[in-house]
Amino acid sequence: MHERSSSRRRRLGTGSIALSLGLCLCAGQLVGTPASAAPTTTAVQAAAAAAATPQINTKVSTKKLAYGKKVRIKITLRDRKTGKAVSKGVVRFQALRKNKWQTWTNKKVPASGNLSYDAKPLVSGYFRVYYVGTGNLKSVGSKKVYVSVVNSGTKIISEANKHVGALYKYGASGPKRFDCSGFTKYVYKKAAGRKLPHKANSQQKYGKKIAKSKKQVGDLIIIRSGSYGYHAGIYAGGNKFYDSPRSGKRVSKRKIFSSNYVVRRLV
Repeated sequence: MHERSSSRRRRLGTGSIALSLGLCLCAGQLVGTPASAAPTTTAVQAAAAAAATPQINTKVSTKKLAYGKKVRIKITLRDRKTGKAVSKGVVRFQALRKNKWQTWTNKKVPASGNLSYDAKPLVSGYFRVYYVGTGNLKSVGSKKVYVSVVNSGTKIISEANKHVGALYKYGASGPKRFDCSGFTKYVYKKAAGRKLPHKANSQQKYGKKIAKSKKQVGDLIIIRSGSYGYHAGIYAGGNKFYDSPRSGKRVSKRKIFSSNYVVRRLV
């Protein structure tokens, strides 16, 4: 009787130990599981906070350039914490257009952390360099820089050249057919926003008077008879101009055919 009781107590003891061990294991599992699970939001935020923000040093070759010219943008990427070159990732050279950053090009960061890009902006505006974060480096944009594009004769000539071959038509002012003053009127309005009357004699009263020896590409040329202006064209350099000659002819670049002319600068 006593022995059986003792046996029962031993069996109960064993079971209790087993149960206790089981609870301990379960508790151990419950405690261990979070340690091996995905990082908590707090951990992710902490890791993000620990990421370094690269330093972007930007230089431009000029902040004011003529239309059609290029500006060289040079950048140097450095790790703010170590001072060493950022040697990985991608940068975007961007321009601000209509309140949105538009990417000109993407470039991979070389081991030196130094990059350059030759941009050809056609309008004045802001640009920046944006570094796309990677690893322990944050994404960051550089300070925006304003580059001014100056209207120049190059812009006028570029527009005039687009219409070479257009057939002459009296009284026409584009975009497919022109007479002489209709051609100059259209080009200056399209390329530079300048409004001119549709008559050569009237056009010679617009803009700034320029000496013949000082004329530049894009200047307005008015051929005269006495003091009356009867033909208009756009100076193309080398004593040539773009014009729409006469009935049966087409817009072309040719020699200025008279020495009696005046030069007016409109841009």
